[in-house]
Amino acid sequence: MPLLHPANPLSSLETTSNLKEEIRRGFAGLEDPLAGLLDMLESSSDWKGKGHSLGYYITTELQLWIKEHPAVQQSGIKLEKLQARVLRILAQCPANLLDPLISIYQLHTADRNYLLGHVSHLYHKGDYKEAAILSIKLKLQPDQDVEKMCTPLLLQDKTNLVEDYVGEYPELQSKLLQILDTWCEPGFNIRDITSQYQGLSRYKPDKFNRKMLSKLVFRLLDRFNVDPALCPNVINQRHLRTLNYLFYKRFVEKTMTQENWTDHVQSTVGENRWLQGHLIQLLISYCDLNTAARWAQRCNLPKEMLPYGVADELQKLQIQERVEDASKADNYEESKKKDYYQLPIPRSNIHFLQTWEETLQCWEKVLQPGQVVGIDMEWRPSFGMVGKPRVSLLQMALKDEVFLLDLPRLLEQAEAEGEKEKLPHFIQMLYSDAAITKLGYGMSGDLSSLAATWSALKDTNKQAQGVVDLLTVDKQLQKSSIDWKRGGRKVDVLSPEQHCEDRESRQPEKGLSLLVQHVLGKPLDKTEQLSNWEKRPLREEQILYAASDAYCLLEIYEKLCKDPASFGLSSDLTGSLVGKPSIKPRAKKQLNKQEVPSPSGQQCKGSKKETSCPPAPISPKEFSVVCDNMLQGLGRYLRCLGVDVRMLENDDDHRRAAEIARQEGRVILTSGLPYQTLQSQVAEGRCFSVNCSEKAKEQALQVLKHFNVQVSLADIFSRCQVCNCDKYLKVSRERMRQLVEGSRQASGDGGSGCLVRCEEKPGQSCDTAVPACDAAQPGYTPHSERLEGRERHGASAALAEGTVLQVAAIPPGVLDKAELTDFYCCTRCGKVFWEGSHFGRVVSQFQDVLVDAGEEQSIYELS
Repeated sequence: MPLLHPANPLSSLETTSNLKEEIRRGFAGLEDPLAGLLDMLESSSDWKGKGHSLGYYITTELQLWIKEHPAVQQSGIKLEKLQARVLRILAQCPANLLDPLISIYQLHTADRNYLLGHVSHLYHKGDYKEAAILSIKLKLQPDQDVEKMCTPLLLQDKTNLVEDYVGEYPELQSKLLQILDTWCEPGFNIRDITSQYQGLSRYKPDKFNRKMLSKLVFRLLDRFNVDPALCPNVINQRHLRTLNYLFYKRFVEKTMTQENWTDHVQSTVGENRWLQGHLIQLLISYCDLNTAARWAQRCNLPKEMLPYGVADELQKLQIQERVEDASKADNYEESKKKDYYQLPIPRSNIHFLQTWEETLQCWEKVLQPGQVVGIDMEWRPSFGMVGKPRVSLLQMALKDEVFLLDLPRLLEQAEAEGEKEKLPHFIQMLYSDAAITKLGYGMSGDLSSLAATWSALKDTNKQAQGVVDLLTVDKQLQKSSIDWKRGGRKVDVLSPEQHCEDRESRQPEKGLSLLVQHVLGKPLDKTEQLSNWEKRPLREEQILYAASDAYCLLEIYEKLCKDPASFGLSSDLTGSLVGKPSIKPRAKKQLNKQEVPSPSGQQCKGSKKETSCPPAPISPKEFSVVCDNMLQGLGRYLRCLGVDVRMLENDDDHRRAAEIARQEGRVILTSGLPYQTLQSQVAEGRCFSVNCSEKAKEQALQVLKHFNVQVSLADIFSRCQVCNCDKYLKVSRERMRQLVEGSRQASGDGGSGCLVRCEEKPGQSCDTAVPACDAAQPGYTPHSERLEGRERHGASAALAEGTVLQVAAIPPGVLDKAELTDFYCCTRCGKVFWEGSHFGRVVSQFQDVLVDAGEEQSIYELS
């Protein structure tokens, strides 16, 4: 029974109001409008698409019409029958129809067990997304198993839906986090989870691993404000990574003092025996048994927890004052003055302000028209833990003095006096006054942290005027000087330590320290950078470091303005810099806020030679790389273009990349801190750092252009996306149909069958186009491979070497496509590919690096 007269289709109605009138006339003419709507939806498919279909307009109009005509509402058995019908429709509904239909048919009043049974039916059919959405709409979550409902969604990378599922239920949030934390427990095999869902469509195994789960847990802890103690495994793993980072900063980069490092190690390890055990192992690796024994004594570790050598050393250990160490430290402090930037003002001109009365003298001097102020901020490093950093110290440097504002103490005093907006008001006045020049380095990131400290300052970044962000100068200098890109001289700043003196030399300067060295001649001493800035009282070294960080901005600015041309900068330097704060990379902000990485791609060892003389062009077949484990997306793109790619697993140590590179002659692709370690372990030009803030496609373009890799059409998909093999077996459609049928029969008979999972990349369908041609693959003879029959592998087709072809991974319907005549099977892993639309998309994405190799025929016209 149509609700609209056939002579009046939607396209002939001139306005929406005409449509509504026509719909309402239809309702009035029906004996039972609710049943009539279901008749229309069941007999039409118009409403299944996205957007505002005719079915959508009719449904939403009926919802309004019912409110005006409540008598049409049904109840009792008649309503139950209508509810049963609409539930069958809901699983196919677009999102915009769910709420109107639930409202019209009063599904919130339906029998709860019946609703739960219907959702369970959807779940067991494999409609996990639909089951979850319907559960959310009908608020069924408290009566469901959160692990059962959320696991397949996580496997399909539908984390947003998982968050919505538990969003209104704190108990479920805690339960979900405990489940995820259990999966991150050391020794837990995630395959125990994934193996239950091998046939899951759109399964994304690369998105389901301990590293990704850890990130998800921290995001959920932050979003739902749950106590982190609920997730001990994830917290322990994060603390362990913090320990490794602290050892890197202390003994590899050598940019932390012993006292600063010790403070952070004690804070990270606490009373946790598991972490204390790992600390001892790290000390043995980086230092010696004596140092490990001292820490074991400090942590009061039982002897049964200690390695044999440490336990033996502990018995010999006698605590005594080491006067010679103190003497060495004094000499070391004197030597530092020769190597690092020093404040040109006396110590008495550095003011540490803790009360509002003390800050008044600061504001009187700072808020003067024409004033130039160097501004910096410090906070306790978060080391990736939950929550945003809160600024602990605000430094403001003038020509003759520096003010250090103790923000926690000032905030505490302001709240006690009921005037907590007083200090934010003055800060806003400073940043919004265009007549006062504010100097900073990565100022946007600093202001974001300031906003996290005081919500009243959340718009400061938008209102800021008259700022000079010297990060902009940093970037300009990097572009104008090759020597600048290679970094500054190496300076060993490791304090005296009896057992750790002979480590490798310190890494090159970077970030603000490198800018100070380039402009003023000496780098900043960054050994206090990762201090605990919340701890009071501040040490003298911290006070001098904080003052230097702010004051050096004044000297840099003055020198650049006097002679910008000598630094390769434009003469109108001041005019080009004054304005809004530049955006600083977020990835490093909380951990190491002044160490800005060099521009992407400029950290390749030997870059000076390569920049002046580009390498000779090579084909993807001649280019082999190993990708660090944070660059798996980049690795898949390069493999897609024919590059020989090995990728580290998520749990691999970064140093594994250097081993593979040396053994197999590969170039290392990495990013961030691991570059500093890896580039020294391989030959010149064999380690390249990409920008981790860019998407994988842009990273791939950057790598190809840097190494001058010339990609042709024949290279695209010349390697298996799963295992990197470059040899394929061509199978006709009819033969493949036989193999698929045989596999299904074997599965039904309890035979071995084939792998029943279709690997799928985000945003791509499985109909991946792969050129699998005998002539195009050097050294590959198609007749050297043969299919073995069912006698040996059930119905599973296998090659002579025993590789089982994954024929069961082919989705239903693909074999019926008339345009498909052949399938291509990887001879190493058995993955099956077929021609689809993805090839054209890849060609479009990488047009900038494709070369014309004279391919006139289609990539699939095989000889």
